[in-house]
Amino acid sequence: MTKLNELLKTRYPLIQGGMAQIATGGFAAAVSAAGGLGVIATGGFTAAQLREQIACLRGLTDRPFGVNLMLMHPEAVELAEIIAEEQVPVVTTGAGDPSRFVERWKAAGSLVVPVIPSVALARRMERTGADAVIAEGTESGGHVGELTTMALVPQVADALSIPVIAAGGIASGRQLCAAMALGAIGAQIGTVLLASTECPIHDNYKQAVLDAKDTGTVVTGRVSGTPIRALRNRMTREYLKLEERKASREEFEELSLGSLRRAVLDGDDAHGTFMCGQVAGMVSEIRPLATIFASLMEEFERVRKELTEL
Repeated sequence: MTKLNELLKTRYPLIQGGMAQIATGGFAAAVSAAGGLGVIATGGFTAAQLREQIACLRGLTDRPFGVNLMLMHPEAVELAEIIAEEQVPVVTTGAGDPSRFVERWKAAGSLVVPVIPSVALARRMERTGADAVIAEGTESGGHVGELTTMALVPQVADALSIPVIAAGGIASGRQLCAAMALGAIGAQIGTVLLASTECPIHDNYKQAVLDAKDTGTVVTGRVSGTPIRALRNRMTREYLKLEERKASREEFEELSLGSLRRAVLDGDDAHGTFMCGQVAGMVSEIRPLATIFASLMEEFERVRKELTEL
């Protein structure tokens, strides 16, 4: 089996999730320097700003990196072209079907690794020419599907001949080991990295992650077809109330517009959307990225050895 770190030319078989308005060039560079694959998120950036973020990253590290294209972005076409022009080593995508961009990216030399929530989309991505897929379970933070990681990853692995990377609910070596047992070659992680020293979110956001319990997240937006998992707070409670009474689109927009930025930059724990996965209950301290990766991999090796001895 191909190892993810061999495919990506990284130290560890770990990809940083494309966290909108969080995964800047500076943060992605820090992740890559620490041994994972740092990924710049396009969510919250204009096309011009993305080029600036890529330049920023390249000024900080010569390690491999990626860019995540949020396909719902209003400038998706322009962003996709910049990714090709900049010859980004790895492209991940979210919230949609990137088929129309895959040929251009591959011609530019990029590895194309879409995030998928179902076997059907995974098969389509393989036919389109994707190099691998990220099978993301509903445990993850941000935009989510319905299938759990435990159910999704093995079904995708059985259906495809290209590599599968697991995402959603992975914050420890035990969970990485389980993901590989299900057929993945590595993992994409996000929530555990929110509690890193280098993560550029407001201290209130980090503290909210540390304070979260196992049931501390909730999914909003299922009614509108754009489900998002975030930490429970006043914002999510009001959003769910709007869903219950089938509020107008304008009411939803008035409540949620700019809420992610309020969480990331202002730490507004009442009106911000603190995107976060279900593993937040496992995150208990703020550590440097290098320490997070090293401890995760040490546990992975220990658990793998223990399992072989059973």
